[in-house]
Parts: sequence; structure tokens; C-alpha cells
Amino acid sequence: MTRIKKGTKPKLVDLPDDSRPLTRANEAMHPQVMSEDAFTSKRLRNAAAYSDETALVLNMDVREALSLLAEEGVKANCIVTSPPFYGQRDYEVERQIGLEAHPSEFISTLADVFEAAGLVLADNGSLWVNIGDTYWSGKGEHRSGEAKQSARRFGIRPQDKKGDGKWCVPKQLLLIPHRFAIEMQDRGWIVRNDNVWVKPNPIPDQVRDRCSMSHEYVFHFVKERWYYFDKNAVGRTSETGTVLPPLDTWEIAPVRGQSGRHKARFSEELVRIPVLTTTPPRGVVLDPFAGSGTSLIFALKHGFRVIGIDAKKEYCDLMIDQIKKLFDEGELDLE
Repeated sequence: MTRIKKGTKPKLVDLPDDSRPLTRANEAMHPQVMSEDAFTSKRLRNAAAYSDETALVLNMDVREALSLLAEEGVKANCIVTSPPFYGQRDYEVERQIGLEAHPSEFISTLADVFEAAGLVLADNGSLWVNIGDTYWSGKGEHRSGEAKQSARRFGIRPQDKKGDGKWCVPKQLLLIPHRFAIEMQDRGWIVRNDNVWVKPNPIPDQVRDRCSMSHEYVFHFVKERWYYFDKNAVGRTSETGTVLPPLDTWEIAPVRGQSGRHKARFSEELVRIPVLTTTPPRGVVLDPFAGSGTSLIFALKHGFRVIGIDAKKEYCDLMIDQIKKLFDEGELDLE
């Protein structure tokens, strides 16, 4: 089993303590967060497409960016992201993830990225990954004149080619989310939840012999048994007044339209539980596939510091525009 390696020790500051007994579980509720100086190091500022005291945007390949963050001793408290889904988009960037010839290659590549992300995640931090499934087609290039289908199909996708007769056979659901989670387990991660994102109004599948897909997964991974998790931030109040943790089924409407130049955005509501439960005050939220910057904007609004990575310049420009808009509208204050 491959164990998650320890990264360079960053400059950290301790959060205030309380009177609870010193146990591993209680200690995890008082995580260390990066100092302001470490967050704004000269090397990070020079590499960033945008930087201030609360936000860094890196327009780089995710592997190169994570290596840089690890070398600088960055420690995020919460990593929340939605990586490219298998065979769903051509982002037209070098070394892009999601168009591998076989789904096993995609899963391995994705797990490699998150193994690198583990080096910049605090030992008692959390990793949240939104990932969906897809079917193997084997039908060759899309020829339908239907507008929505044509927008989603770009030439010959990996799943349009001839399969391997095992995973990849026509009409096969590839089970990518759980194959990915098992690969992460094999690499030393602990799977805490396979939260289900239920879409109340999904785009209808153009099929006649199966149910229409209306869900995706948001996996919660941790590195150690004890980790920071504040259920009070989003919990449910029972009849007796105690706070119960949030449910693992989230009904959230998907974002419609393609405004903002990004074709696969998700709602801020989808990152609410991950960010609020696993990020301590002034903690750092990292999104290694930041796209339109949904997770960053939500985290900034709630007083956290953020790091966004994306290989596509257009998306980084969008993130930067949104961050600046928050300052212009007075929703953020650096002082």
C-alpha cells in the first residue's frame, strides 16, 4: 500500500485552545493554519496570475502547481474540487485530464494528482472530490443534429471508440466514482463518505432503455483517523436540541446555462458543507481544478483564504474577475 508522504513543514499558527481534555479527537479540533507571511511568500506571488492577502490564483498545470505549493510549505485545511469528468469535455490545454484512452488510466492519473495534493493538505485536513459517472458507447463519432447533444460531444470521445470487452463494452456504466474511491483507499486515504448530490431537475437523458441519471458523488477523504470537522456549522437540530451532522444526501439544483465562459459550473451550495465543516477560522481552502472559481468565491465570502489552480487561462481570468468584483462590491475587506 502506498502511504501518503509528509510535505515540507510550513510556518503555522495555532488556533485558540479551550478547556476540553487533551485527546486526539479534541486536538484535531484545534488545527494549525498557515501564517499570513507563508501564504504570501515571494515565490508564490511571482508565480501567481493573481495574489493578495486572501487569494492566490495559479494558471498552471495542476501537477506543477501542487509541486510548487509543496515546495513552499503550503498547508491547506480543506481541498474541495470537481476534476474533469471522464470523456465529457475537451478543455483544449496541454496534458489535460479526462481524455485518457481507457478509464483505468483516467482513474490512475486522477489519483496521482490527489496523492500530490495530499502533500499540501494539513494532516487533520479534508479532501472533497465531486465526480460523476459515464457510459461506454462504442458507437463512434456523434452524428445527431440535436443541439444540446452536439454541444456535449466533441469529435470522437474515448468512450465512443471500440472497447476492451471488460470494463468498456457498449451501454456499460463505468462505475468511475467508486473505482476512483477504491484506488484512493489503496493509496492510503480514508473514505469517510460517498455523499450523493441529487439533482432535482437534471437534463433528461436521450435514452429509452434505462433510468435517467440524476446524481453525482462528493467523496470525503481524510489522511488520518482524527481530523477537523465542525458539524455545528451546518448541522441539523434534533427535537431534544442536540446538533446532528448533515445528511449524506444533498438535493441541490445544478447551475443552468453557460454564462461566465465555463460549461461545467456547480452551485455554491454544493461546497457549503465541505468548506464550512472542515475549514477552521482563517484556514486555507484549495481547489486544484478551480474552473469558474465557485469554491473560492464561497470560501472568501465566509472569511477563509483561498488558492485556485487551473490550466486554462480563460478560467483563471474568470476567477480573478470574480474575486475583484467581491472587493469592488464591498463583500471583502483585507484590513
